[in-house]
Amino acid sequence: MKGQLLRSIRLVAGFCLLMGMNVVHASNAQNTVDFRPTPQQTAWQDLEFGVIIHFGPNTFLNQEWGDGSASARIFNPSAFNPDQWMKAIKASGAKYVVMVAKHHDGYCLWPTGQTDYSIKQSLWKEGKGDIVREVAQAARANGLAFGIYLSPWDRHEAKYADPVAYDQYYKAELEELVQNYGDLVELWLDGAGSNGHTYDFPGIIERLRTYQPNTIVFADTGLFEYGDARWAGDESGKIDYQNWNVIDRHGYLRWRPVEVDTPLRALHWFWHPNDEASLKPLKDLIDSYENSVGHGGQWMVGVAPDSRGLLPDSDVARLHELGNALQQRYSRNLAAKHQPTDDNTARALDGNADTFWSAPAGSHAAVLEVEFAQPTAFDHAMTMEWLIEGQLVQKYKIEAFVDGAWKTLVTDQAIGHKKIDRFPSVTTQRVRLNILTSAGDARIREFQLFAIDAPR
Repeated sequence: MKGQLLRSIRLVAGFCLLMGMNVVHASNAQNTVDFRPTPQQTAWQDLEFGVIIHFGPNTFLNQEWGDGSASARIFNPSAFNPDQWMKAIKASGAKYVVMVAKHHDGYCLWPTGQTDYSIKQSLWKEGKGDIVREVAQAARANGLAFGIYLSPWDRHEAKYADPVAYDQYYKAELEELVQNYGDLVELWLDGAGSNGHTYDFPGIIERLRTYQPNTIVFADTGLFEYGDARWAGDESGKIDYQNWNVIDRHGYLRWRPVEVDTPLRALHWFWHPNDEASLKPLKDLIDSYENSVGHGGQWMVGVAPDSRGLLPDSDVARLHELGNALQQRYSRNLAAKHQPTDDNTARALDGNADTFWSAPAGSHAAVLEVEFAQPTAFDHAMTMEWLIEGQLVQKYKIEAFVDGAWKTLVTDQAIGHKKIDRFPSVTTQRVRLNILTSAGDARIREFQLFAIDAPR
């Protein structure tokens, strides 16, 4: 027994030492470039495009935010088919979905043991159904990762008036979801509408991590300390600023990639009848994609099944159009047709995001050049930085050799996960990514070129 106790003491001491070393390392990291992503964050950033699904009593009431007073029996889709949703979502190019398991009205789309305000009291399947389970199964059957949104704000539950009691209620709901629905790629958290209510977010994250250690937690800047990813700041679908993955909020630094959320229908997250005019044009969706994913962020598009439990035909068609357009725009990488080059350079041109070009050791500036066998026209560039060692590129140019001199096409700062640059069409046999300043040895996963705006 004594020997067992000594071994336990050594283990605890070793753990404390390790934790102490981590704390020292964190306290010594004074620059954002000293911070690096976790493996879970880099894997999540590679997903790039997700969809969030809003479906519940609001769907049947022609409203966006319910107050929790609607009858639990009102939820009754007549033709519920999540496989139809997922096929359309998959066709759009999305890689993951987040299901709103409970919105602000407090209505639960799974048979929770915490409240009767759920589908247990609905007419759908005589109260014996489970929307969350069927959506999760359909997502995975279609090759999509699955996550959930569990609203902290709850306008129905009486316990909400008592922060301590409600924290226990919320954590019990969360525990059901994180234990019974498989691996979760993302958990959405926000403080929308909470009106000063405080939550036990450390306890909530501890409960999540007990069962789902790899889930990415999305949280807006108000909940900054608790998130693995952050909100872009609005629902415009764009990042209108230089996007750095490490952000400072009241002196607290950590890798926080940004996720940009925007609905497929302007201003509407839930379905509304007689609302065809709100469906966003394809060109607006492409612009949103190129200013979110193409600006180093994650793109989260909101879709909403109708009262039948189906995505409307127009939404399905638009999602297919989106996927086809993205495929057409970014499937023909002209840089892949480069002249023979060294192995290091070739790794940035090979279309394989698992390989990367490395700048010379110890460098803070470098050039990656591509040469074509004949003059080639292009008007877009897509650059991906290898982020395992941090976001290092701080300023760069894209240049084309024209009339015997290097012509600047783009000058900008952050590259990050992915940067899409657009410029007037240029024809050249030589083009280069000129890294003017980097905080360390720059590494580039991909440097691709496209002729998108030019007539074909």
